[in-house]
Amino acid sequence: MINFAANTTYTLPILVHAAVPLTIIVVYALVAIWGERKVAGFIQDRLGPMHVGRWHGWAQSIADLLKLLQKEDIVPKDASRFLFKFAPFMMFAASYAAFAVIPFSSGYIGSNINIGVFYLLAVTSLLTLSIIMAAWASNNKWSLLGGMRSAAQMVSYEVPTIATVLTVIVVAGSLNLMTITEMQAGNDILGFLPNWLIFQNPFLIVAFIIFFISILAEAHRVPFDLPESESELVAGYQTEYSGIRWAMFMLAEYADMLLLSLLGAVLFFGGWNSPFGDFMSGPFWEFFWFMLKGLLLVFVMMWIRWTLPRYRVDQLMHICWGILIPLSFINLVLVALWEVIF
Repeated sequence: MINFAANTTYTLPILVHAAVPLTIIVVYALVAIWGERKVAGFIQDRLGPMHVGRWHGWAQSIADLLKLLQKEDIVPKDASRFLFKFAPFMMFAASYAAFAVIPFSSGYIGSNINIGVFYLLAVTSLLTLSIIMAAWASNNKWSLLGGMRSAAQMVSYEVPTIATVLTVIVVAGSLNLMTITEMQAGNDILGFLPNWLIFQNPFLIVAFIIFFISILAEAHRVPFDLPESESELVAGYQTEYSGIRWAMFMLAEYADMLLLSLLGAVLFFGGWNSPFGDFMSGPFWEFFWFMLKGLLLVFVMMWIRWTLPRYRVDQLMHICWGILIPLSFINLVLVALWEVIF
């Protein structure tokens, strides 16, 4: 017999730990969707949402969420019902589970494991599986074509992503994200620059550029949004989805954007460390700096969406296999040589 009363001591902290990143993801998604529409409006010389909530339409995302919750959950007649319904939840679960190893501050991390980087890359690989599952289960040719594009794209771009992460591991000597963050404390480079890894080795600047291009493809962001290219595939793997399940795909996509941006902040920009050394440090400021760095990278993703055209499939694969993968491995060797020599 399980003693639930005895297990309450352990259950409550686990639920609190689980609720914190979930709350961050939901609030961030509502703000980011509104923010992306405003950024798009600004770039296209228009206003974007302006009415719901009065001040610049700040409540538009909340209204959209309430609308989606009330929409009918349609399942196509010839779809594989269980896989069709399960895929969006699996996709969000993959993104959500990866937040367990993200160090939001020196005092808060869901799970401070020594293989944090490996765990994060392994869990997020389930995103590919969930998209293929949704595409195949929909029994729709547009969905299946989008799913196949996603499989080719995400599997391919995982290679340069992992190669650039390895360059950081070579310098840091650890797979623990908290350890990687702690070693970037202080402002000792040239006497005033932060000890962020991007400043410690000139080849890590190249590594970050490759990393950022790769995570654009991993997150299906323009110019690499071929799995859901609406001009060709209606909506790709999401074509047959509606209501709350479609909302889960959107939540997972925005959660993945934040996750990869926060990973970039940890690996290259000092994580929760203040750019001013000990000034403006402490639990609140650590969380503030960490989220600010991540959100700045998310903003650049949004900016690029309304700036660059979409690549063709052959161009997308050439960029990965013909340019990024060879460059990332050459750069990895150069990083290792720099560490040995200097």
